[in-house]
Amino acid sequence: MSIQSIDQVEFGEDLPAISPDNSLANVTLFCEATGWMAPRFLDHEAAREMGLPGALVPGIMSQGFLSAMIHNWTDVGRIERIDTVFRAPVIVDEPLNLTATVTDIDEDDKLVELDLTVTNAAGETRVFGTAKVRF
Repeated sequence: MSIQSIDQVEFGEDLPAISPDNSLANVTLFCEATGWMAPRFLDHEAAREMGLPGALVPGIMSQGFLSAMIHNWTDVGRIERIDTVFRAPVIVDEPLNLTATVTDIDEDDKLVELDLTVTNAAGETRVFGTAKVRF
């Protein structure tokens, strides 16, 4: 069920988690669309030669995944801001789990704040941040 109004939002509720497609094929499609054809995004070996643990998921793609999770939760809420901190590299082909929790509800302004987290299969936080969604 998609949240249709701020009256349906509960403080502390968790949004449905998602595990996005961050496969090399999907990241390559994203990079082609954005014109970001850097080897650090497209080739594990080339990224390792640069001292990275593997090919990276572009940061803005991680933010796009977080936005998709929010839009799956509500198709009427408008994301006004996403602020993220990239704590560690998000690696292509490494399973991810994206979660969010409602941390503030301002009924007067119809604004909901979410805490966002991207973790890898080992449960390590790779990205965290907040989003503001207006209803």
